[in-house]
Amino acid sequence: MLRHVVLFTWTEDTDPETRAATVAAIRRLPEVVGGMTSFAIGPDAGITEGNAHTALVADFPDVEAYRAYAMDPRHLAVIAEHVKPHLAARSAVQYEV
Repeated sequence: MLRHVVLFTWTEDTDPETRAATVAAIRRLPEVVGGMTSFAIGPDAGITEGNAHTALVADFPDVEAYRAYAMDPRHLAVIAEHVKPHLAARSAVQYEV
């Protein structure tokens, strides 16, 4: 199994409503694109200063399923339309579980 973890930091001018709409668009990816065995996304709890604003964790049965998801045009459209316009920083990692 392959785990995909992404940390998003939004620009300072990205308001809470836009952040919520962006997370909602990402949250629809499992039903729109599929391929993962589990999927979770949510805002930082605000406990520690300096954290990223949002975290995503998705599990895929194998590398091929992850690659199919990563290159799916519907996934790429969500990134282009909802994520990139508001993104200050992004960090990601994929690792075997």
